[in-house]
Amino acid sequence: MQVWKFGGTSVGKPERMKSIRNLVTEDKTRKIVVLSALSGTTNGLLAIGEAIKQHKNEEAFEAISTLKKHYQTFIEDLYTTPEGLAKGQKIIDTEFDFIASLVNISPFTLKQDKELVAQGEILSTQMFAAYMEEVGDSVVLIPALDFMRIDADNEPELAVIEEKLGHLLSKQTDKQIIVTQGFICRNPRGEVDNLKRGGSDYTASLIGGATVSEEIQIWTDIDGMHNNDPRIVKRTFPVRELSFEEAAELAYFGAKILHPSTITPAKMKGVPVRLKNTMEPNAPGTLIKSEVSHTSEITAIAAKDNITAIYIHSTRMLNAYGFLRKVFEVFEKYKTPVDMITTSEVSVAVTIDNNENLDKITEELNQIADLEPHDFNQSIICIVGNFMADKAGIAINVMNALKDIPVRMIAYGASEHNMSILVDTKDKNAALEALNEGLFKFE
Repeated sequence: MQVWKFGGTSVGKPERMKSIRNLVTEDKTRKIVVLSALSGTTNGLLAIGEAIKQHKNEEAFEAISTLKKHYQTFIEDLYTTPEGLAKGQKIIDTEFDFIASLVNISPFTLKQDKELVAQGEILSTQMFAAYMEEVGDSVVLIPALDFMRIDADNEPELAVIEEKLGHLLSKQTDKQIIVTQGFICRNPRGEVDNLKRGGSDYTASLIGGATVSEEIQIWTDIDGMHNNDPRIVKRTFPVRELSFEEAAELAYFGAKILHPSTITPAKMKGVPVRLKNTMEPNAPGTLIKSEVSHTSEITAIAAKDNITAIYIHSTRMLNAYGFLRKVFEVFEKYKTPVDMITTSEVSVAVTIDNNENLDKITEELNQIADLEPHDFNQSIICIVGNFMADKAGIAINVMNALKDIPVRMIAYGASEHNMSILVDTKDKNAALEALNEGLFKFE
């Protein structure tokens, strides 16, 4: 059993959906196929929800009509038989009738909003399964809402997922392809919820872990994970192998191809994750697994924006024991994670990527410490590789590459896989380019 996940751009056009069908049937391995919503659909549904919240019902109905016309054209190009088209028409009529029924609900709560956004995945999976049935494939659709669960802390309930999914799969042993939705789930109240945006990767990993699959494949429109951001840096190359630890660091610190939560369930069960390109299916992509053998210490670089740096000084000059505990109790109280930290005996600098409670955090920190003005619009550059303690020269190579870039903070040594540099976002692109040229060899 394998798990293959396809994102919105991979199913965004009828011809691409047909290509996906060819991919999953040419490979004879039994597999679970996880689909995102068609590209643009989630944003469209969010806009509809926003119009409803603002009581702009006419605007909401107009947006619904526009989105349905897109789907109408889509099914006319997707299905080739009257029976297939009729089934496709019934799917979009049913789901868009439900979407329209939400417009006049008052109050329009978060519950309805999540039900609305879930329609993207519900539509795409039904349409894809119906297309596969039309061409005679062995396929069944298992709704993610029947097995995917999160707890009160919005964390997946792994044991429940494994039990429910195992039971559902035991009834479908004669089917070669099992289709399900990414992103959506149910919460402890049984309501429709989600794994946050980008969560289709997470769904695939949770399913792969629950079934202890042979492999999880994440299909996108990029040839694997690159050594640097190809949207910014002139010369990049795909990285063929990554460890789970390296991939997790890169995903968390900004590598867009992979959702940050994806690696954990796969790592727990030792299931390899392969990143593939739907536009070049024969390209090897990137394989993420427990152990890899790198020929160089530095593997890849990623960057994370919208960072705020907070500089905190103890009011006691020496022997300031308990100071760090008090500082981090404030961040814990407001459930605000810290990305980077550098410290001395009487001062500490930290970074956060969520300013929602910054005013409250600042107010409480001022009661126990002196604060310098915060630095906003910062970026963390994460340099990932194999930084064993006995290896020399890594830090000096990094700093030499950045000799012309002002550096605000450095975090190095806590992890064998990550060196983090804080720079002003206006210097980020230049820093990524400088690191790329200074740390990697190009023929």
